[in-house]
Amino acid sequence: MTRTIIFYENHFIEFYVLQDKKVKSKIQYVFDLIKQVDRVPEKILKHLTSTNGLYEVRVEVGSDIYRIFCCFDEGKLVVLFNGFQKKTQKTPKGELEKAMNLMNEYFEQKK
Repeated sequence: MTRTIIFYENHFIEFYVLQDKKVKSKIQYVFDLIKQVDRVPEKILKHLTSTNGLYEVRVEVGSDIYRIFCCFDEGKLVVLFNGFQKKTQKTPKGELEKAMNLMNEYFEQKK
């Protein structure tokens, strides 16, 4: 099974270009896993239960933690939204709301 990863607008790319080489290569590695592995471990791709279909891609580099919000479309397509570096245990509310809005926009535009 293979999944395709696409970007919705430039939110993820704007985050990605700011990262250093180590972080970029770990993000690439995680994306390759998501594309190829049937059952992606929750440690890497977690469904956010209160969000109607929003997932977070989890990337750890050393002690730094990064999150990239995404959703599935048509089963095999992973749509990436915004990414950020996590500084605390809780996901910043603003980032989560931004991802929810982007996901809603994405599906509205598809209609």
